[in-house]
Formats: sequence, C-alpha cells, structure tokens
Amino acid sequence: MKSNSKNVKIDGIDKKILRFLMSDARKPVLEIARNIGISGAAIHQRLRKLEASGLLAGSKFVINPKVMGYTTMAYIGIFLDKAMSNPVAVKQLKEIPEVLECHYTTGNWSILIKVLCKDNEHLMHVLNKEIQQIEGVSRTETFISLEQQIDRQISI
Repeated sequence: MKSNSKNVKIDGIDKKILRFLMSDARKPVLEIARNIGISGAAIHQRLRKLEASGLLAGSKFVINPKVMGYTTMAYIGIFLDKAMSNPVAVKQLKEIPEVLECHYTTGNWSILIKVLCKDNEHLMHVLNKEIQQIEGVSRTETFISLEQQIDRQISI
C-alpha cells in the first residue's frame, strides 16, 4: 500500500461521520444524519467526497475466525538467502491461505508475515510443509500470539 502524499482535508462533521462508520459500517445513513443533525443527502455527498479522496478504502464484513475454529495467530519472521528472492517468496506466500499479512521489513528478517491457523499442529504443518519449502527461505522465527489486546484503526 503506497502512501498518498497529499493530505485529505476533513472537517468536524466528516470526522463524526467517519467515527460512526468505523464503529459500525452498517449503521444507517439516516441514523447518522439524525445524530449529527444534518440531512441524509449531505451525509451521502460527504461520503462520496471521502471515497473519491481515497481516504475511505471500502467497507467489509469481519469474520470471527474462532467461530471457524482458527485459534492460533502467529507472526513469522522470514530470513531469505538474498533480497532478489523477495518477489518470488511473496508470490508463493500469497498461495498459502493461512497467511493474512505480508510485510517487507527492516532489521534481521526480509519478510514478516501474520498467519492464522486452527491450532499449533496446523501451524507446524504450515511452517514445515509450506513456508519453509519456499525457495530462498533460509530459516524462520515464529512468535505465537497468546491474546490480542488492542485491535483498532487510526484515530480520527
């Protein structure tokens, strides 16, 4: 994701709208309008402006992974033989459904990934049979998340 060099100008009403939607993206526009004290049409117009600016990157339903049996979250630092392996490794990591995020990093690792597995046995399989089999991966360092304490977006 590349950063947008021009900052978007938003006012207090835009911020109120965004806060409502960040807490519940399915909140009806008319309910937001009533709470803020402006018309539903004004809310729609402001949302179109915010979408066009690139500030809003869409909305989505969030699946609770625990309901699906996925209880083991881990972060894996991947050491690659050489930097030229990065694009190839990332392409292969995209093919592993348990990989939720992938970041190029500074420091010791070439890549840091976030994975979600059903349990430790599943994690071990993903590590040994999939991630460590990628050409160029020399070794990995795994950190299992015991419990997520903060889950939020940037403050508006």
